[in-house]
Amino acid sequence: MSTPLPAPLNVGQPLTALAPMQDVTDLAFMGIIAHYGAPDYFFTEFFRVHAQSRPEKHILRSIDENATGRPVFAQLIGEDLGHLARTAEELLRHNVAGIDLNLGCPAPKVYKKNVGGGLLRDPARIGEILATLRAIVPGLFTVKMRIGFDDTTPFDRVLELVNEHRVDLLSVHGRTVKEMYRSEVHYDSIAHAVARVRCPVLANGNITSARKAASVLTDTRAAGVMIGRHAIRNPWIFRQCRELLSGQPVSRLTLADVHDYIQRLYHATLSPGLPERDHVNKMKKYLNFVGQGVDPTGAFLYDMRRAESELGLFRICDRHLLTDPTREFPLEPYPGVIARPNCETPDAVADGCSLETITA
Repeated sequence: MSTPLPAPLNVGQPLTALAPMQDVTDLAFMGIIAHYGAPDYFFTEFFRVHAQSRPEKHILRSIDENATGRPVFAQLIGEDLGHLARTAEELLRHNVAGIDLNLGCPAPKVYKKNVGGGLLRDPARIGEILATLRAIVPGLFTVKMRIGFDDTTPFDRVLELVNEHRVDLLSVHGRTVKEMYRSEVHYDSIAHAVARVRCPVLANGNITSARKAASVLTDTRAAGVMIGRHAIRNPWIFRQCRELLSGQPVSRLTLADVHDYIQRLYHATLSPGLPERDHVNKMKKYLNFVGQGVDPTGAFLYDMRRAESELGLFRICDRHLLTDPTREFPLEPYPGVIARPNCETPDAVADGCSLETITA
């Protein structure tokens, strides 16, 4: 008998979840998202599992010190059965809502190790991993996957394994590993998963707004949506989804609201001892996404990327966001304003599913 999922914020509404993103979904960012409107569920950055691994302390903080009031699922990435079992047992001693398995990370340095999206080339191994973790996890066991590696050939077999091993929740990013984040999202494949598996499915991939979420839910009949990079651009997106899906007006946002968000994000993500220039550079990675909604020409992005200090960064933010503070921040990103022009190709991927190769 399956374990019930935690109750959503609005009972009866479709579920919402913040996608797990390396270097993003830490304690500070979860708190920021919750300030503007939490999703129903959070997922951690992935815990790397190998012979020498122990659950990373900074990721554990996003579980142990989490004050959002929302359930947090702990995500694992790895392929060794014994070490996956050991790590799952360790994490179950913490206040986790469940254990999640990563079958989707498309970074070459990850999939070449036959973990993340690389496992989609080996459904037999996936079956062994699912059996091992299902035996270890007495409560909720969830999976996040893509629809295949080079193509969708293994998709149906993996969906059969999801049923066979009684997975409680499946999140499906509607692209193959090799498609990275470049292609259109194959929402028909997500709809196929919804029809084939017995557990609820979260639709993931390029969900840009509450209106897009509603459209994807209609098209796929999924139980909910999982949103990644567009929650970096618009941390109000989960609140807006609840508003739209309950028939209320969607909150109108202004450039002044965005300025407030950037200030909160800057101070929340400060690390003791981190040089100012390094923190400014980290902020640029978030602002690459925020900038998609500041102006249609990309002028904010151009200026922001050249900031070298906190003072310089906020002078740029003041100029672009507070000159006309009541101007509306659009619900959708401006067409043609690219968040990261050099990070959409495999050659640009440095080290795993980081801010540079962010989950959609």
